[in-house]
Amino acid sequence: MAFPHLQQPSFLLASLKADTINKPFAQRCQDLVKVIEDFPAKELHAIFPWLVESIFGSLDGVLIGWNLRSLQGRVSPVEYSIAMEFLDPGGPMMKLVYKLQAEDYKFDFPVSYLPGPVKASIQEHVVPDSPLYHNKVQFPPTGGLGLNLALNPFEYYMFFFALSLITQKPLPGALHVRTSDCAYFILVDRYLSWFLPTEGSVLPPLSSSPGGPSPSPAPRTPAMPFASYGLHHTSLLKRHISHQTSVNADPASHEIWRSETLLQVFVEMWLHHYSLEMYQKMQSPHAKLEVLHYRLSVSSALHSPAQPSLQALHAYQESFTPTEEHVLVVRLLVKHLHAFSNSLKPEQVSPSAHSHATSPLEEFKRAAVPRFVQQKLYLFLQHCFGHWPLDASFRAVLEMWLSYLQPWRYAPEKQPQGSDGQARCVSERWAPFVQENLLLYTKLFVGFLSRALRTDLVSPKNALMVFRVAKVFAQPNLAEMIQKGEQLFLEPELVITHRQHRLFSAPTLTGSFLSSWPPAFTDTSFKVKSHVYSLEGQDCKYTPMFGPEVRTLVLRLAQLITQAKQTAKSISDQCRESTASRPFLSWLGFCLSDTNSSYPANDLDDMGQDSIRKTDEYLEKALEYLCQMFRLSEAQLAQLTLAMGTTQDENGKKQLPDCIVGEDGLILTPLGRYQIINGLRKFDIEYQGDSELQPIRSYEIASLVRLLFRLSSTVNHRFAGQMRALCSRADFLGSFCRYHLMEPGLTDKHLLSPVGQGRVASRARGPRLSLHFLGSYRTLLSLLLAFFVASLFRIGPLPFALLLVLGYFLYAAAMTLLTEQGKLHQL
Repeated sequence: MAFPHLQQPSFLLASLKADTINKPFAQRCQDLVKVIEDFPAKELHAIFPWLVESIFGSLDGVLIGWNLRSLQGRVSPVEYSIAMEFLDPGGPMMKLVYKLQAEDYKFDFPVSYLPGPVKASIQEHVVPDSPLYHNKVQFPPTGGLGLNLALNPFEYYMFFFALSLITQKPLPGALHVRTSDCAYFILVDRYLSWFLPTEGSVLPPLSSSPGGPSPSPAPRTPAMPFASYGLHHTSLLKRHISHQTSVNADPASHEIWRSETLLQVFVEMWLHHYSLEMYQKMQSPHAKLEVLHYRLSVSSALHSPAQPSLQALHAYQESFTPTEEHVLVVRLLVKHLHAFSNSLKPEQVSPSAHSHATSPLEEFKRAAVPRFVQQKLYLFLQHCFGHWPLDASFRAVLEMWLSYLQPWRYAPEKQPQGSDGQARCVSERWAPFVQENLLLYTKLFVGFLSRALRTDLVSPKNALMVFRVAKVFAQPNLAEMIQKGEQLFLEPELVITHRQHRLFSAPTLTGSFLSSWPPAFTDTSFKVKSHVYSLEGQDCKYTPMFGPEVRTLVLRLAQLITQAKQTAKSISDQCRESTASRPFLSWLGFCLSDTNSSYPANDLDDMGQDSIRKTDEYLEKALEYLCQMFRLSEAQLAQLTLAMGTTQDENGKKQLPDCIVGEDGLILTPLGRYQIINGLRKFDIEYQGDSELQPIRSYEIASLVRLLFRLSSTVNHRFAGQMRALCSRADFLGSFCRYHLMEPGLTDKHLLSPVGQGRVASRARGPRLSLHFLGSYRTLLSLLLAFFVASLFRIGPLPFALLLVLGYFLYAAAMTLLTEQGKLHQL
């Protein structure tokens, strides 16, 4: 694609837009590569916003762009390879970004498309506590539509890239696309590996200018007065450079701002979505002001908490539910950050390594997780635990949480597996991480318990989730580390000096890498308290994970696991019995629905005996791990099971649900409701109304049943007197008519509640004819088979009908005699 060198940028943009319609994707990308190489930054500046939007889609989700979230190599190999090459960290698109970065261009990004809490804060003229927004908010021009952020090209590109995960809705055909195979997921992995390398330094940008881009954008005067609920500090990067001479400076110090920006953007865009309650608690400037009073050692009694303004709360009323794809990308970020932080050399891990000789990248590795991720990931996980549906899709959230809790899995050194197959012991070197992330272990574990107690543990997917959590927390030495952290937090506070108060709350606010790193202190108790108070506030009510309240929940979960195992075994036995006793008609496709089945539909029914076996294994192992963690004995479990009435005879098929007898009959207890919902027990419910008005079954012909009902109703109405006279006779004819025309008395039926006893008399019916049985597929098919067999013996239709009637009269006479004899014995 050849463009005149002197053409105006507007004409260049118009030409590229025209090519979008007229040229194929591969040709358009080749033209874009040539344009990026040939044109100066002054002309490329005009096409950059359009190009970014055409790739990642519009912020309102109307334009889908290149649809990177559904683009896969095995489906569209040509488009996939071209797009990945163009958007690679060392590809043409990044060259364009660096080309514009060197000229210090700015691009407007609308505040209205930022995450809800950030947008609400900025609209209230309060700068969020992140360097991404400081000195970047611009007043809208006269007639403008809203606030904008003035971003440099790298920030603008990363904002669009990160937000496209949330704003772009997947196409209907992409619902079954595997996330890890998509171009977007792989690009996230490439960007993380490039800008947060586990080996070596960050590669410098490929730029034609000899000096390269500036390490960070120059500060400028804010365009409008803003308050901030965080304290402004100098950047760690700038602090480090100021302590070094230019000769000894690490080359990475000139480019680490890109790594810093990338991580800040990912965390802000992906983890800054949570509920209104959390926004009020953690993002309110008044709450920050309260913590500031604490840091200044001002008595909290003199400062009553102020409520956020009504306008701010009204501005953030939108609900946000992350998708499974969103959670999988966040898990990728968490795993890479653990590998990035664990790539520190052993001599640089200790706090004494904070020296002038430490490179910015190494210092960044040490600070990335606690300063960037911890607080917002905790809020994000709390939101997911509280709002995610109670189904198997929660597995994505669960695995992301477990990935964060196990940084040792991503350490370069791998401890050998135990010889007996046991999980390897968690090294003591991870004790500081466990203690400084105590709430992510303990409070979220309690949140998971509350979810597990409300799910159907008979489902193999739910059983697997309980097994995964129990297995992770039962790793040797991990429970002891958590218990030690709780002891450090709960131990009484001694006299705290003013300096210790300041250190105690310093990590609470900043959460950003650009603020100054607090001096190290040796008292681990203060570190644990600082972590808890920074996430939950100074007035938090902590529930110990190994305390009596959580232990009660664990015992209840152990009881439900035992019940679920019994239910799975009952379902397995019932499946074998139903398979063995399957009627011959079901082989012909006439499967009769069992309306009195003991257990509701379950995914075990669809997955077979193998899944039942896996469910039993998961639950058995989960129960074993829980007993190890909380030191539960078999005697405790047996006593609890007996006390809660879970002992079942014949695998729970004979017992009624747990209930109490009230004035109006049986009343279910909470345990009884759980037993019914999960199929542990059931009432033997029988239809006790008018047999002629019962619902039409799936094995009956609806139109024929209605026709037979009209016919029998007409006969009953016209010959009611004659039938009543016949049934009142005391001879054999009367008994024969009563056997056919009288419905069995309702008083003979077992009523589960005394409420219905008063209505028995009113529901009694006189003699009547019922032809309902003739509408069944089974009856008609039986007659057809009998007629077919008779035709083989050369018996015509009329003789066959006479023989059938004669045979039925003999059978009916015998049943009449037996019925009358049974009544005499009862008297």
